[in-house]
Amino acid sequence: MNKIKKDGLSIKALGRILTMIVENYKAATVVVLLCIFGSTLITVKGTLFMQTLIDDYIIPLTGAANPDFGPLATALVRLACMYLIGVGLAFAYNRIMINVSQGTLKKLRIKLFTHMESLPIKYFDTHAHGDIMSVYTNDVDTLRQLISQSLPQIIQSIISIATTFVSMLFLDIPLTLVTLAMTVVMLAATSKLGGKSGAYFAAQQKDLGSVNGYIEEMMSGQKVVKVFCHEEKSLEGFRERNNRLRESANSANKFANILMPVNANLGNISYVLCAIVGAVLALSGSVSLTLGTLVSFLTLNKSFTQPITQVSQQLNSIVMALAGADRIFNLLEEKPESDAGY
Repeated sequence: MNKIKKDGLSIKALGRILTMIVENYKAATVVVLLCIFGSTLITVKGTLFMQTLIDDYIIPLTGAANPDFGPLATALVRLACMYLIGVGLAFAYNRIMINVSQGTLKKLRIKLFTHMESLPIKYFDTHAHGDIMSVYTNDVDTLRQLISQSLPQIIQSIISIATTFVSMLFLDIPLTLVTLAMTVVMLAATSKLGGKSGAYFAAQQKDLGSVNGYIEEMMSGQKVVKVFCHEEKSLEGFRERNNRLRESANSANKFANILMPVNANLGNISYVLCAIVGAVLALSGSVSLTLGTLVSFLTLNKSFTQPITQVSQQLNSIVMALAGADRIFNLLEEKPESDAGY
């Protein structure tokens, strides 16, 4: 079967996982999407309120002889109620995704076990038992965080980036171009480091299955190992496989763990550049850039770059889960034994 691969990971496997979720949890999927969309819009609305708060309330109040804080208090209460709704929506979709993830993993294990019982003996003779068990335990478990946390985070990030981008264009176009330039740099860093990390995570899952299979084989055949004095050879084989697992896991986590700090610092540079450019534009008087607009835009700048940093923080769990999904669906694609009536 033709598979579309990128950096050693099957994009098709991710599509099959999403299809399984939507088919089994249609109503929950719709509710989660609506909650994520609502929560993200409330966050952006609260950020844009900073402009109104400074330009329409705080600055006029500082110049008033007898300031009336009633309208400001009303606006703050309205904003607080909005944020409470956002917190409720965030709690709702996270709670629902826990049920979706555990239910999906349960159905996947049942599907794997049912399919495994239909496989011919040849499959079990050519695959280590520990490696097969690793698919049920390690590989399936990697999907838990992908479904419950990483997928909602990606969806929220996409919606947040889109709504924030429109808001930034509305506030100031030159500062938006500065933000986009730094975003391109962040995406280039994510692509470079994420590609290396993904290939090593795929190797890690394969090496993990190899180690589990070897340990199971040596432990179940311990009597044979003792009778033929095969202890040293057995230990040598274990060390070789264990070293391969150590190297692949070390390389995978090395690139995955440095990605988030790199993107976080690039986001800080973007924030500083926007602050400098915005201050220059405001002082020069070439554009009508108010203090409230600049403060609101800087907050939006953080909201625009933060999702990229958050997704890069989830990258190790995402690529590990996709590597595990490859092994899961490879097992499910094994042809079952055919009964010809003999």
